[in-house]
Amino acid sequence: MAHDHHADHDHKHGHDHKHGHGDQGGHGDKGGHGGQGGHAGGHHHSDLDWSEMGPHLEAQAELFAPLYEQAMTWLAQEVIEPGLIVDAGSGPGVVSCLLAETFPGARVAAVDSAEPLLERALARATERDMADRFDTLAGELPGVLGELEYPVDLLWAGRSLHHLGDQRAALAAFAERLAPGGTVAILEGGLPVRFLPRDIGIGRPGLQARLDVVQEEWFAGMRAGLPGSVAETEDWPALLTSAGLKYTRTRSFLLDLPAPVTDSARAYVADTLSRLRDAGDECLDAEDRATLDRLLDPSDPASVHHRPDLFVLGAHTVHTAVRPA
Repeated sequence: MAHDHHADHDHKHGHDHKHGHGDQGGHGDKGGHGGQGGHAGGHHHSDLDWSEMGPHLEAQAELFAPLYEQAMTWLAQEVIEPGLIVDAGSGPGVVSCLLAETFPGARVAAVDSAEPLLERALARATERDMADRFDTLAGELPGVLGELEYPVDLLWAGRSLHHLGDQRAALAAFAERLAPGGTVAILEGGLPVRFLPRDIGIGRPGLQARLDVVQEEWFAGMRAGLPGSVAETEDWPALLTSAGLKYTRTRSFLLDLPAPVTDSARAYVADTLSRLRDAGDECLDAEDRATLDRLLDPSDPASVHHRPDLFVLGAHTVHTAVRPA
């Protein structure tokens, strides 16, 4: 999925792929792949072994859980007592389970193209005693949504929409599946995740800003390579409105994990940088490649495996809109 599909996915999810699947760190977003930030240098979902990606996507989404929990708290003020919630591009189900926790009266359907990730999602829901109100649906978005038995009261798409070639058509399909008064919530955009100071003591300062260029080039290539890809101005409220939805709202949520960070945060940073290193050969000069090699070398005290100044700081943006009653 998100593939962040992480892989994103960052990220399928998160994402990173998915189409299915961020990020997010995400694409993730895939529940997420940490998304653009998280699915640096990921692959198209058909190239990935999702059973292998599952633990990575899960760990990334769990790292971003404080951010997702803030988003859930906000959504709970926007959406009152939904009956059916769909996590479109759910990945391994970290966010699906957060949705189920946030809305204890709802049935939750995790939807993804990767069955191994859905198996993880169901196992996660079972561990949390939610299996009696948790379903999975395997297939490609948005068409697979036609298999849902009931209209949807809340459809969450966490960095999965950008893995669909025609995002405008996909949003229209999402809108068609909503019950009157139902809400679509899409996690797209925000700010690139930061983990290093501007000057890290090796190489030329400003490395992460240059890695942003690698990420943007990779993301553009990923989008261009999708089946039926349509270039679209990423004005998400306008796209939601064009799908016949109303009352658009936008809110961003912060992930702030200051130094010193956990081993899981170090693993996320190392994974993200290694993907960018693989994707960046044409964009990065020899000095930046050498700096990345040192940052990724567990035997180097200056690496992300050991540095005391490593942190994780990012912002993800959620856009909501409602189907008129």
